[in-house]
Amino acid sequence: MIAGVIAETLAGERRVALVPSVVPALAKIGVSVLVQQGAGAAAGFTDAAFGEKGAEIAPSAADVVAKADLLLRVRMSPEGTEAGRQDLALLRPGLAVIAFLDPLNEPGLARSLAAKNVTAFSMEMMPRITRAQSMDALSSMATIAGYKAVLLAASTLPRMFPMLTTAAGTVTPARVFVIGAGVAGLQAISTARRLGAPVEAYDVRPASKEQVQSVGAKFVELPIEVADAEDKGGYAKAQDESFYRRQREMMTKVVAGSDVVITTAAIPGKKSPVLVTEDMVKGMQPGSVIVDLAAERGGNCELTKADQTVVAQGVTIFGPTNLPATVPYHASFMYARNVTTFLTHLVKDKQLVIAADDEITRETLVTRDGQVVHERIKGLL
Repeated sequence: MIAGVIAETLAGERRVALVPSVVPALAKIGVSVLVQQGAGAAAGFTDAAFGEKGAEIAPSAADVVAKADLLLRVRMSPEGTEAGRQDLALLRPGLAVIAFLDPLNEPGLARSLAAKNVTAFSMEMMPRITRAQSMDALSSMATIAGYKAVLLAASTLPRMFPMLTTAAGTVTPARVFVIGAGVAGLQAISTARRLGAPVEAYDVRPASKEQVQSVGAKFVELPIEVADAEDKGGYAKAQDESFYRRQREMMTKVVAGSDVVITTAAIPGKKSPVLVTEDMVKGMQPGSVIVDLAAERGGNCELTKADQTVVAQGVTIFGPTNLPATVPYHASFMYARNVTTFLTHLVKDKQLVIAADDEITRETLVTRDGQVVHERIKGLL
């Protein structure tokens, strides 16, 4: 069985779907690797490094797709873009694809993949169960996003994070507030604490309090009744607007007293809730920084603009949508490990085995035999 890897086409995407170190592991399950020339260069992986581990190098993406049984991608480009049209045109009937497909927000791509008679697996749809933890690429990438968000804030903030005793006296530390204590939020807390900042954090899920405290932050208690705040996959569930209004009112003082606010509250398949209003931004000290990790879905801050830096009332607001691509070496390494474990689960006797009774396979499989087969995606269509 041949797994193909091509260069990513999305603007700014520097990751690659496989790295040289996983090639021997795939060979053990009967999967050989064919890599487009230069596909890993932006992430720091040379063709020679792939070749040393047993991968073959092909001159173009078309050559890879022509020979591969399975195409491994980091992300498919959005369908309405020129890159997205080229991505689809490259595919051939009978090919299998594993990638971040964003089917909850772009279900039309699933329909187009089905029309091409491509068997498609979406890494976003990996169930959050114990068996699938080592395949959870979303969590891997969220770890990087949380880490980089803090570094971005620290490099912009006109204050230092730690308390320091200097020849000029004591320097007071910057105060950090993290909204959302999922994987990205917890990593942001840990990174800010390692840099020496006092950190407060809030999450709508009651169970997150212990996790927040375990990484050294103070949990912000908001006296709001929360019913059914978490879905079975561990993600926060969307609440009604009256809840978010009360939440914003109670968080206003905490936001005003923070030098850095990092927001991570995203609801899969839905617009991100607005948690920081323009008035709340006005209440922050000039020079403060907001890093909005929910920018791709509209943002948690009312003033966020995706992939732009906004300065309002002296507050700098970042809206990055792909921070993992700014750490392409380790992001590629982590993603490749997740994909390799997933392939080890799917491949039996050198064949891709699609077991409908297996939760991991069923939840990640989006298209097969010319049809969209994932029930949730079919509902969106």
